[in-house]
Amino acid sequence: MTGMKKATEKHLMVFSGRAHPELAADVARILDTDLVPTSAYEFANSEIYVRYEESVRGCDAFVIQSHTAPINEWIMEHLIMVDALKRASAKRITVVMPFYGYARQDKKHRGREPITARLVADLFKTAGANRLITVDLHADQVQGFFDGPVDHLMALPILADYVFEKYGDQKLAVVSPDAGRIKVAERWSARLGGAPLAFIHKTRRTDRPNEVSANRVVGDVKGRLCVLVDDMIDTAGTIEKASEALMNDGAAGVIVAATHAILSDPAVDRLKNCQAKEVIVTNTLPLAPDRAFDKLTQLSIAPLVARAIREVFEDGSVTSMFDGHA
Repeated sequence: MTGMKKATEKHLMVFSGRAHPELAADVARILDTDLVPTSAYEFANSEIYVRYEESVRGCDAFVIQSHTAPINEWIMEHLIMVDALKRASAKRITVVMPFYGYARQDKKHRGREPITARLVADLFKTAGANRLITVDLHADQVQGFFDGPVDHLMALPILADYVFEKYGDQKLAVVSPDAGRIKVAERWSARLGGAPLAFIHKTRRTDRPNEVSANRVVGDVKGRLCVLVDDMIDTAGTIEKASEALMNDGAAGVIVAATHAILSDPAVDRLKNCQAKEVIVTNTLPLAPDRAFDKLTQLSIAPLVARAIREVFEDGSVTSMFDGHA
């Protein structure tokens, strides 16, 4: 009888792909467990092979992989890892993607375009994922693309608490880089003691990706330290132009806070030379040593991810982690 009871006990196992093993190792350490030993390599024609070195039967599996460049390779590895777990009889498979690849392709702007964020969700469902955990999606509706529970974590408390601790004694303003992200800026404002809001009115070119053609500040930023908040920094064109617009409008200074540091070229040069005096990001994506620069501060997302994994494993509430703001 005792044997039967033991067989039904839940068993947590954490797995890591090869995209960002340092983050997965930090998460496992906080959860007081080890990453499951995994063999993963490419065949000569670049096909990916994955095999777990111990039994995963009946486990509650959490597979961590950040979708960083080369993004298609790491998404494919992530899918193969999920498939391997399903075929090895894991009881429940939770896909942990601190950065959700293709999240920006969440709707059609013009005819004959794909909605790739939906395709990625479908691929993980087909591979065998029961649940997703992700951080700061580019658009909230991406949660609805996956047919199952999605835990959408927010890095805002980590970033905002750092900003408040360091700059809380100054006159602050929270600035959204565009009108569409005002809701996020409002949450920041509440966290920073009701700092006033402003946003950058920008015109984006639909024919050229990552390109903005005009900026003007809406809101009063004169004499204030502006906290420019965004979900990601890719080529940093938006940040560079917004910082310039804020300083031209009389801001006392600019600091940048963003969750995902994609930092595609020429982002590092732009950020080094732009008017912002500090750029604060998290480690949802790996940061190569040559991408680091003096005014870049990287905060760890591992405690947040580990806590979400623990809540899911223990059937607790992930929403409670955000004081009802999730």
